[in-house]
Amino acid sequence: MKLFGTVDMTKGDTVSQIIRFTIPMLLGNVAQQLYNTVDSIIVGRFVGDNALAAVGSAGPILNLMFVLFMGISVGASIMVSQYFGARQREELSKSICCCITMTGLASLIIMIIGPLSTMPLLRLLRTPESIIGWCNSYLIIIFLGIAGGGYYNILSGVLRGLGDSVSALIYLLIATGINIVLDYVFVAYFGMGVAGVALATVIAQFVSAILSLRKLSTMKGIFDIRKEWLLPESTYSGSLFRLGLPSGVTQAIFSMSMIVVQSLTNSFGEQFIAANVIVMRIDGFVMLPAFSFGAAMTTFAGQNIGAGRMDRVTDGARRGTITAMGISAVITVMILLFGRTLMGAFTNTQELIDLSFRMMRIISVGYIVMEVTQCLSGIMRGAGDTVTPMWISIITSVVLRIPLAYGLVGLTRTPGLPQGECSMMYVSMLISWCIGASLTFFFYRRGGWKGKAIVSGGQNA
Repeated sequence: MKLFGTVDMTKGDTVSQIIRFTIPMLLGNVAQQLYNTVDSIIVGRFVGDNALAAVGSAGPILNLMFVLFMGISVGASIMVSQYFGARQREELSKSICCCITMTGLASLIIMIIGPLSTMPLLRLLRTPESIIGWCNSYLIIIFLGIAGGGYYNILSGVLRGLGDSVSALIYLLIATGINIVLDYVFVAYFGMGVAGVALATVIAQFVSAILSLRKLSTMKGIFDIRKEWLLPESTYSGSLFRLGLPSGVTQAIFSMSMIVVQSLTNSFGEQFIAANVIVMRIDGFVMLPAFSFGAAMTTFAGQNIGAGRMDRVTDGARRGTITAMGISAVITVMILLFGRTLMGAFTNTQELIDLSFRMMRIISVGYIVMEVTQCLSGIMRGAGDTVTPMWISIITSVVLRIPLAYGLVGLTRTPGLPQGECSMMYVSMLISWCIGASLTFFFYRRGGWKGKAIVSGGQNA
């Protein structure tokens, strides 16, 4: 396999192709996670636990505003991978131009709506007064510079659809290094606090976006970028929305459910908020194999369905999922063995480390079953069925998670624990993950996703 450039996943051993494509994506996702993690470590160490809580409390709102990019990115990856697999150059070119234009529009919308809505949302979430100002300034800076992160995510999705996961990795590693250096400089030397880490993130994301756009401009042997195609045709913008909207809606609903649950989290006070931030930062790393394999499965399925190779799709789904579960099991064991040490990187407060580790142990087994959800959902999305994963996500994150969280916490309220047992927040998460994996496996086996392709090769498979 070439180190840089496109990869044809319609040939060769299925699981080998998936793994070789996943590794750069996994490393890239690790680098992406470092953005938020380094922010948390630096503000926790140099500013304090309340600043750490502020950065974490901003997360659900930031994710909610990012749903437009999530939808465009997923739709772009599916369209590009299927057209690339089907060797349809003009359609591939027009779909990429469509993605570039729609990302610019989405960035403009968020730059306007984001800063105006942050403080009302933070008030709605009952964010403690001790951290609400930090949360607000962090979010406003991120939203005003959202175009960098938005373009990187969409353009890297295009590169992945073309089978190039290495270039996106290199650009992200460069940006992550810039982010780490600027975090330290802005916070430790200039004393900018939470605003400093937000500014560092924005600058670094713009660098990764520029590098990704430059890479695409050199790939003239595969597709073309023409000015007239930057005004999207309804065929491609319609397909982009049809494929991407369910994923965007899924992310929006998930983010809204997190906001609702964040309100319950905030009721336990600053220490539990900070502990939740630590757990979620480590959780973000442990989840990376699942997300990476899921994204690789999307590209793998898209290219092979575009080429009419359904036999490779089903073989890759089975073997790839088993491989991913094995990797996740090993990582989970490592987290349980060395989790306290990792959590000590965020804070020197022993009570906070103990509380974080107790929460982490509760959800640890769920990481293995999440591989089933992500891998098989990736196959369905790559085939063009983004609706089924959307409904499964709605069921697990809204119908199940929210009532479970509030219900279990309510059942544990006592005179000694007037707010209830905080660990029930994580028990509800584990239950919803397990049910989500079962539903995903059921609908994958039913096979309705096999007839959803947008190109003739997949439809005839």
